[in-house]
Amino acid sequence: MPGEAAGSAQTDVILRAIDITKHYGATQALKGVTFEVRRGKVTALFGENGAGKSTLMKIIAGVESPTSGHLELDGEPIELRSPNQAVEHGISIIHQELNLCPNMSVRDNIFIGRERMSRFGTVDYRGERKAVRRLMERLEEDIDPDTLVADLRIGQQQIVEVARALALDARILIMDEPTSALSAPEVEVLFKVIKDLTANGVAIIYISHHLEEAIEISDHAVVFRDGELVATADAADIDLSWVVGKMVGRAAEYDFRDAERDCGDVALSIRNLKVIDVAGEGRLAVNDVSLDVRYGEIVCLYGLMGAGRTELVEALAGRGAIATGRVDLGGRDLSGLSIVERIELGIGLVPEDRQRDGLVQSMSVGQNLSLSSLLELTRSFVVSRFVSRRLEAGRIRDGISEVRVKTSGPGAAITSLSGGNQQKVVIGKMLLTGPKVLLLDEPTRGIDVGAKGEIFSLLFREARKGLAVLYVTSEIGEAITASHRIVVMSKGRVVREFDPRTASREEIMAASGESEAGIQPMGTASE
Repeated sequence: MPGEAAGSAQTDVILRAIDITKHYGATQALKGVTFEVRRGKVTALFGENGAGKSTLMKIIAGVESPTSGHLELDGEPIELRSPNQAVEHGISIIHQELNLCPNMSVRDNIFIGRERMSRFGTVDYRGERKAVRRLMERLEEDIDPDTLVADLRIGQQQIVEVARALALDARILIMDEPTSALSAPEVEVLFKVIKDLTANGVAIIYISHHLEEAIEISDHAVVFRDGELVATADAADIDLSWVVGKMVGRAAEYDFRDAERDCGDVALSIRNLKVIDVAGEGRLAVNDVSLDVRYGEIVCLYGLMGAGRTELVEALAGRGAIATGRVDLGGRDLSGLSIVERIELGIGLVPEDRQRDGLVQSMSVGQNLSLSSLLELTRSFVVSRFVSRRLEAGRIRDGISEVRVKTSGPGAAITSLSGGNQQKVVIGKMLLTGPKVLLLDEPTRGIDVGAKGEIFSLLFREARKGLAVLYVTSEIGEAITASHRIVVMSKGRVVREFDPRTASREEIMAASGESEAGIQPMGTASE
């Protein structure tokens, strides 16, 4: 009967957030949000960066306290004053930005603050290692418990975050962008783990900017916009267009395939480049790659995790050692030049991990923006040099305007910005150096569809001014709709090139090795 069904649904509710508001100074991040989580179900949260999703999750996880409103767990009011208190109530969170100690082992990161003790009162390292190995087997990852986190690639670090949350045996597990750095096979394993958890009654709150992926794994969908909960639905009743429309209040598609193409001479020339994989016992991460990028051209490097894309762009920027081959920038050989010297010549890198490599967390928005161009802002006085604060302030003001950072001002903490706006700061920082070639590694990782459109609009605007752009992505839709040319890498080699105006997803996936069609070397594939 309907009444019985309604009663059953009510008893399935394990957690309620009731009329939650949250203020950060004059900014209202949440505006009277009421939200429910059901036992054994996956609830997907959708919304643009800054919509309030992560703020609500931090409140539920005890990281933040609400300005007003309250939480109920199993029908009883609770007040969570710390993450440890939330864990005691069975609530765990996988944060959007990695929250690991790089100088500690995988084992230590998983058990930090809740070490297992032996009957002799010492830490049971042996027991912890066994537990970590079981977790890694469950996640189908071959990661040694004693490996330093700093030695893991970013996708493996993401797996460690997931393992740490699983080790808590939570009743409610919050996953904030858990797949942003994972390969397709790793995502499949995570989805199997999620299904196993929900089958055992665990409630999961799932946040992802990979919209189709989130719809696939979820039972219920909740949409946030401007700090408010604006829509709810069963996942079976919605599609991608519904989610996007509710998120942004408009169609948010971006497609630059028909953008004007006015490419000039070769800006970046790569010839027979080989780069050693530092983690692979002499294996080549980049194997005999040759590629040109022209002024005014946007080239997308597409491929699976481990294809060599990151190693290629890092070597071009001076972060990775080149074994053999030659790289020219505007006809100038870059051999032996440092990162600083390459920046001065006009090549800049926006790294994959903006938190670790792109930003200084203790600095303000303005300080992060001007960091790479401070030498240009120095003035001499007698025998000393100093930064002209007047010039710096003007440069920062122009940078914020140019890349359209949404911030309360240059003095705002960089951590106060959404992920999309933090990424704009990293890009803006490199644009302030006046680059001729801009390299970007996964520039839209962990940001929403609206912010992606803004970032690619910025890149295409700069390309029209003559900037050469080479960017890495794992998203095939992004590769097709936001490039002049797609270059596919697999196992360290360039295997195919495509014109995004005529290429299909299936062809690109086949070239990368994602399908059973196989890979043919450059020059032998049928046109």
